[in-house]
Amino acid sequence: MRPPLFARAGLALLPQPDKCNGKLPIVAVMSRGDPILARIGGDGGTVKLVIRGVMMDRLTEMEAFATVVDQGGFTDAARKMGISKSAVSKHVSALETRLGARLLNRTTRRVSPTDIGLAYYDRARRVLNDAGEADNLVTAMQSAPSGILRIAVPTDFGAAHVSPLLGEFLERYPDVSVNMVLKNRYVELISEGFDLAIRMGDMDDSSLRARKICETTQRLIASPAYLAEHGRPARIDDLNDHRLLYYSHNAATSVWRITAPSGEVRQVRSATWFSVNDGQSLLNAAINGLGIAYLPSFLFSQSMKSGLVEDVIPDLPRDVQAMHAVFPAGRYTQPKVRALIDYLVEKLGNRSANAW
Repeated sequence: MRPPLFARAGLALLPQPDKCNGKLPIVAVMSRGDPILARIGGDGGTVKLVIRGVMMDRLTEMEAFATVVDQGGFTDAARKMGISKSAVSKHVSALETRLGARLLNRTTRRVSPTDIGLAYYDRARRVLNDAGEADNLVTAMQSAPSGILRIAVPTDFGAAHVSPLLGEFLERYPDVSVNMVLKNRYVELISEGFDLAIRMGDMDDSSLRARKICETTQRLIASPAYLAEHGRPARIDDLNDHRLLYYSHNAATSVWRITAPSGEVRQVRSATWFSVNDGQSLLNAAINGLGIAYLPSFLFSQSMKSGLVEDVIPDLPRDVQAMHAVFPAGRYTQPKVRALIDYLVEKLGNRSANAW
């Protein structure tokens, strides 16, 4: 048995017996959770439902009025909307009645908005445009990812862990093309034309949206040969007596922030023995016995498993840092951006800070 018409329309009827006053029974009608008043009457077994104040009618009235202003008359407005001229006229008249104001000057030759109508038109057009954008948004979010995806990734992480994954991603989404730029600096996403960037550490820029992809940990590493020759530091203060290898664009301001066993974050500054703005080069220097480096686990993990480097002070707490995908804040995320983020989380998200 089919449900009543009002049920199929998504309406719930709640009787209001105290409001009848001998007339047609009044009910509270719930339409998508919004209460509106209606009268229900019967005639020959046919149920008549008259609803007042439905939001859809308000938008239709608004659209009719705005289209009349845009087209300069009722005839062209009716053609634009695909309805009859009399229907357009009824919608505009209903709008004027509801607002209690005349919105259009009507003559036999032309139709033009009144001062009130012009002010109302500006707001109404904005509402209608927003409604159109909302419809387009849903369509776009359900569409298949496509287009050029420009991403900025730290050089070491991109070369070692993102590049090997992109082949499968491009096979999965053949309508997407990727332009990956490897940079060891924070890029300005919007001004430099990037859709997405990968960043390590805390996210301080509130103008961007971020989603965590995975975690890594920073550790002090050195080769067995270096530690055999120069000794193993027992605590953070002992690092001042060692050769330190810094990643820095400016060696004079190089600083490490290391968490002590007490939980205190200590800053380590020392004369630079070697510095370079590339993580792989720092790892190579540590492997070759040049000194102690402070690097993320995604970079040195394989070298540590192979015995090429060791954890210099194993008792120190692990400094865990998250890797984030960051992208411009907006009303919605482009399908191509969302697809890549989901893919990276799928491939890398199950890795703990020490599981590289």
